[in-house]
Amino acid sequence: MTESQGEDNRHVPSPNFTPMQPHEHGSAYRYCPACAQRLEPRQLKTGDRKRLVCVGCGNILYLDPKVAVGTIIAMPDTRIVMVRRAIEPGYGLWVFPGGYVDRGEVVSTAAIREAREEAGINIRLDGLVSIYSYPDRPPVIIVYAATAITADLRHDDESLEIATFSESEIPWEELAFRSTREALRDYFHGVIHPHCC
Repeated sequence: MTESQGEDNRHVPSPNFTPMQPHEHGSAYRYCPACAQRLEPRQLKTGDRKRLVCVGCGNILYLDPKVAVGTIIAMPDTRIVMVRRAIEPGYGLWVFPGGYVDRGEVVSTAAIREAREEAGINIRLDGLVSIYSYPDRPPVIIVYAATAITADLRHDDESLEIATFSESEIPWEELAFRSTREALRDYFHGVIHPHCC
């Protein structure tokens, strides 16, 4: 069993829970999407990583990065919007609104969409904070700074709650991801590239 109910009947993740996403684990792919034959890891060029190659048709399965977007949204009182996750990974931990970019979607459009979906508000993008990526991790996280245009916050079913925080109130020890922590630090240090919206 990967999860349990806590004393207050909330979802409590098992300490052994590791979500398996196909874009995160090369071993999740065992068969060729072109011909359904077995895939095996092969080194195609000296110095390159091993790639999954079909033993039947020779198709190479490239496991590309997964692009995610996040938005640090300032409310009129300069407090920033954060949501507490109701899904894994990071169940019960805090993040700014964000999610995956859909295939063919413009990244800035995805940032605006995710803010509307996860926080219930319309935003104006003010600039790029930075882009975050980590060794052996498929997500590439693009983080924008934004200003709320509407002020009626509401969270969706992927969050337990929504709140606003000043810099001194950020729950630094309860942030879901390394990129969340690094982006917030960059944002509060004034890192913003206004021409990148």
